[in-house]
Amino acid sequence: MAANDDTADRATDENRHHVVSVDEFGEGERVIIDIQGREIAVFHSNGEYHALSNYCTHQGGPACEGLLSGTLDVDEDGELIWSCEDEIVSCPWHGWEFDITDGRHTASDKYRLPTYEVHVEDGELYVEL
Repeated sequence: MAANDDTADRATDENRHHVVSVDEFGEGERVIIDIQGREIAVFHSNGEYHALSNYCTHQGGPACEGLLSGTLDVDEDGELIWSCEDEIVSCPWHGWEFDITDGRHTASDKYRLPTYEVHVEDGELYVEL
């Protein structure tokens, strides 16, 4: 989920978990953290923050530890184009690809990685479970 700095909808402290200082988290980077026994990957991509489960729905591999890239798509003229730059992560075990913005598998609507809300507050990044 994209970062939300609207403080009106803040979760309770027990649901909000500190990840990293925004100043220490550069564009194109990812961080993988353990929150309450869950491995969660947080990406900084295209000026936004996204968090999703690091557990591949295929065979339990580290879904978010592979290559972060884009994908081929078809434009309105039927031509192949490169799209979703730095928004597609490929599981290093078997190459299953997931969109980091919503957790969906790029080839099938049957598969999706759980996503989590990301908040920026006072220069710090938090994930909400």
